[in-house]
Amino acid sequence: MRLPLSVTVITLNEERNLGRCLNAVADIASEIVVVDSGSTDRTAEIAARFGARFVFNKWSGFNAQRMFGAEHCTQPWILALDADEEVSDELRAALVAALGHGESPHAGIAFSRRTFYLGAWIWHVWYPEWRLRLYRRDRGRWVGEEPHGYCEVDGSSLRVDGDLLHYSFRNLTEHLSKTLGYARTSAGIAHARGKRFNGWRMVGGALFRVFRDVVLKSGWRDGWRGVLIAMIGGYSSFAKQAFLYEAELEAKKQEP
Repeated sequence: MRLPLSVTVITLNEERNLGRCLNAVADIASEIVVVDSGSTDRTAEIAARFGARFVFNKWSGFNAQRMFGAEHCTQPWILALDADEEVSDELRAALVAALGHGESPHAGIAFSRRTFYLGAWIWHVWYPEWRLRLYRRDRGRWVGEEPHGYCEVDGSSLRVDGDLLHYSFRNLTEHLSKTLGYARTSAGIAHARGKRFNGWRMVGGALFRVFRDVVLKSGWRDGWRGVLIAMIGGYSSFAKQAFLYEAELEAKKQEP
């Protein structure tokens, strides 16, 4: 059944993922809006195959891309996805139950995201990873620091069963590259807001991140994949402080 639902997807050269993402929601969405920031592959062609509205917006951050997509939606509810995500059968049934039988009293609906990493599903260190991605168009907005923004709603939210499947990194090279890029972006924003380098946090924060992910979040139960995730998480924490240090050195060079 078609729900009173707009699906937004942000893309850049996502021909490998987009078909899987759109196929999972094509039978329940009343409209699909793909917000693209300059793809040169078959992304536009795949979007057209599913009847999606394809709109261009120069990359200005995750939050801004999602808000731009929301401005092009006409349905009461918006489901915000990344191209490397897929609505599972269980989650699709939960969305139909939540939206297909009368008006929901909630402003947002959250569900857990489960990640496929190096050939297997991750059940501990990154799970459950609750995400509020479904919200009323007139009661939600995207806020928070890049690259980890989130949806904030005016009103109550509901958690439902069923996972959003996440096909995140093709390999370790992509994981490390994105981690470094996110750390640089976070450090730049933090520096602009007056936060400063902390050597103890650079070392202690990284060590605690590894301990938290391996022990407190039971990453060891995901085997060596869990250990890799924890170590790269520690590297992310370390890199953010390192980039803050670099930003301070560059700022001092500019002083008269």
